[in-house]
Amino acid sequence: IYTQDMEVKPINKRASGQAFEVILKPPTPVSEVAHSITSPPKKRDMSLEDIQKKLEAAENRRRSQEAQVLRALAEKREHERDVLLKAMEENSNFSKMAEEKLILKMEQNKENREAYLAAMMERLLEKVSKTVRLCILFIYIFKKN
Repeated sequence: IYTQDMEVKPINKRASGQAFEVILKPPTPVSEVAHSITSPPKKRDMSLEDIQKKLEAAENRRRSQEAQVLRALAEKREHERDVLLKAMEENSNFSKMAEEKLILKMEQNKENREAYLAAMMERLLEKVSKTVRLCILFIYIFKKN
């Protein structure tokens, strides 16, 4: 493959792909003119006013950048504060929910215990009542004899 400034020759194919040799041609007078680098424009003498304007513009850019950075920091702090407040609120809500569940569970345990004690008392009273009736019956039987 030939181009104006270089020549590319394929080399033996390899298992991993192809290989090429690139040969660059020496620059020709025509190509040198086409690719010549232009010199930077000549600087004109700047007046004191122009320098002052440029300095003011640079100062304004610096102030603008500084203000932008400060705004970004303020927004970041605001976001951090919002996240912290939200976390505190969620923690508070979780604590309230846990406390309410605990109170409800304690009330249920108290009701269950009271019901259990009432049932035990009732069975005890039935046994006492039965015992008293038997005692009265024995007294009555022994008195007859």
